[in-house]
Amino acid sequence: MSDISRHLIGLLLGQEEDWPRAFEAIVSRLGPVTDAAGRSHEITTKRLTVAPFELTDPVASDLVIDRLAYWYYVPREWLKKAALMDGTYLLNSPFTFQAMEKHSAYCAMLRLGLNIPRTVLVPYKNPVDNARWAYTSAKYNEQFDLEAIAADLGYPLYMKPFDGGGWRGVSRIDNPEDLRSAYDSSGQMLMHLQATVDYEHFARALSIGPETMVMDFRPDQPMHNRYAVTHDFLSPSAGDQAVTISRLVNAFFRWEFNSAEMLVTGDEVYPIDYANACPDVAVTSLHYYFPWAITALVRWSTYALVTGRRVSVDTDTAAYYAIADDPELDYAGRLTAYRRLADDHFETDRYWDWCAKHLADLPGRVLDWVTSPDFDRMLVDTVRATYPPHEHEQFLAHFRGLIGLWTSDEQARLAGGAAG
Repeated sequence: MSDISRHLIGLLLGQEEDWPRAFEAIVSRLGPVTDAAGRSHEITTKRLTVAPFELTDPVASDLVIDRLAYWYYVPREWLKKAALMDGTYLLNSPFTFQAMEKHSAYCAMLRLGLNIPRTVLVPYKNPVDNARWAYTSAKYNEQFDLEAIAADLGYPLYMKPFDGGGWRGVSRIDNPEDLRSAYDSSGQMLMHLQATVDYEHFARALSIGPETMVMDFRPDQPMHNRYAVTHDFLSPSAGDQAVTISRLVNAFFRWEFNSAEMLVTGDEVYPIDYANACPDVAVTSLHYYFPWAITALVRWSTYALVTGRRVSVDTDTAAYYAIADDPELDYAGRLTAYRRLADDHFETDRYWDWCAKHLADLPGRVLDWVTSPDFDRMLVDTVRATYPPHEHEQFLAHFRGLIGLWTSDEQARLAGGAAG
């Protein structure tokens, strides 16, 4: 019998090439990982393909990182089979991410008492493609005054699809003319109208397992410039809330790879979007934060495999509702209790202790790769595939500069003995 336990990470991918190449490169540099009992574990990766499958077919992947099933039903159903019949570990669970609906996430977090801006769901502008629609609409659909709803919410507000995804169909509404134009353009998309708040910062938190990076996000900028490299841009209280909210959402829904967007004014944090089945991890948008994201994804996947972590497809909503309904807890007290539940779910303390013992050299390996010609080739290929030829040199200089800044900061951090 072999003294090495072997684990396969399956990558279920769409159009991406940059982060999968980075992930594969880092995993290949891991070498054997030793567990607490001294046993060695070898981890490899494979890009998965889509094909017919019998429900009893064995699944070779021990863990799957899914970037496809939120819109492609064949791999979605394969993931469900893999989880139910084969115990495959999934990032993310298709049972709660099935439709990538922002609506369900809003409802759940409102139930938990978070500061979600007022949100109204309005019927389709155009009829749905169903022969029964006309009868049902004529008999049961109530007439409504869209402008009155908007006026009650207050301008400016936002119109956005109930299921979201990639900023599709999102419109800022400043007046009744904007409202009518956006609604007329919505077609068969089911839309929310959502109030906004005067905010100082737009924060985007990317969480992978128990790790969270809160970034200064500028949605009005082009994608390559949206993530500002701004450290400590939030107050300590707001920063802690942003981390707690991002992890709370993930623990509640059993998601492990997700991003959350929040409007922040002083110490007040207002979550506005936090169900992203395919969160942005492109090098051309994350740039400075890209090495952290790949490190966290490798680290969490390795931890889950080597420690034999298992997550049920069930969710324990009652534990969260008990906190929400506790009259003895104020808002801060509820957040503290939610954070405790989330950290218990993600085994946060155990995770960091384990990584310090068994993956202590991972940050150094990532730094070695990011400063290697292999990384630069990946960056060049990505820029060439993303931008027109006359912009290649401009964007290569832009991203090389930001990655160089990360490299300098990481070298200083590792020289100072910082963890994580």
